[in-house]
Amino acid sequence: MNAPQQNAAPKPADTGKKSGPPLPLLVIGAVLLIGGIGLGGRMWWRSQHFVETDNAFVSGRIHPVATRVAGVVTEMRMQDNAVVKTGDVLLRLDPADAAVQVERLKAQIAQADAAIATSAAQIAQARAQAAATGSQVTQAEAVLARTELEAKRSQALFGAELRATSKQELDASLAARDVARADLAARKASSAAAREVIVAAESTRQSANAQKTAAQAQLKDAQNQLGYVELRASSDGRIGKRTVEVGQRVQAGQQLAAIVEPEVWITANFKETQLSRMKPGQRVHVKVDAFPGQDLIAKVDSFAPASGASFALLPPDNATGNFTKIVQRVPVKLVFEPESLKALGEQASRIVPGLSVQVEVEIAE
Repeated sequence: MNAPQQNAAPKPADTGKKSGPPLPLLVIGAVLLIGGIGLGGRMWWRSQHFVETDNAFVSGRIHPVATRVAGVVTEMRMQDNAVVKTGDVLLRLDPADAAVQVERLKAQIAQADAAIATSAAQIAQARAQAAATGSQVTQAEAVLARTELEAKRSQALFGAELRATSKQELDASLAARDVARADLAARKASSAAAREVIVAAESTRQSANAQKTAAQAQLKDAQNQLGYVELRASSDGRIGKRTVEVGQRVQAGQQLAAIVEPEVWITANFKETQLSRMKPGQRVHVKVDAFPGQDLIAKVDSFAPASGASFALLPPDNATGNFTKIVQRVPVKLVFEPESLKALGEQASRIVPGLSVQVEVEIAE
């Protein structure tokens, strides 16, 4: 019998098969490469045409509502979130205290008028007395002049050789002259006293006039205070943060509510490295977080005169030596385009101060 056949030799390997990664991996790698190039290109293109930030929020004018006088609230007309117009009455205070003050000052003015009238009468009386004493002085001067002449004549006659007058007559004329001198001095003193009375009465009248002027100023202020018991809206807007009720006693300057104006804008805090190509008037795309899917349009209005850190309550002091360079942010004001807000319809009234937004500024020429 023939020997068992030997096992056939192994076939040589297929030399036509290529080595390397499978085709699906190559396709995936190519797709990722193309996607990365596209994403990088898009990022570069956006960096050349847009500047964006999410550090932005809606701003508006908020007016505090506060009274100028203290008092008890007797009537409340403002309601939470209600719309008000300029001049609308918001609340009223009890006017009793202010009314009493007005009446008291009116009484003080009446007293000052009476004092002025009394001092005027005293001035008239003192002037009449001064005029009378002035006439008496003139009369005394005339009497003194006559007695001095008589005294000189008697002295001349008594000194002559003929002795035309007696010693008794000479003494009488000299005594009459002395009496006239004393009377003139007394009349002048009375006249000076009368003039002093006039000056005193004038001072009294001036003091009364000053008191009246002060009382009139206080009365005007009290009347203003009486008018301040009625608190009115200082601008158009909506009421917010009301913290007062009827019967509550409030103090002057105490904030009772706030009025938020309907006009709003955006305050966007851009990095200082983003400002080189920004300028007023550029178009801005706005996305409000409260309205997802809504793309609003605004424009660059103005730039803040300093960075946000400069306006902080405690601005950083880099001179202390603990300096770490941090990219600063500058507030930029963006205003909505009216047509863009009209597209929102009634929802535009719900864009209120404090809402977060994302903005993209078109910086390409």
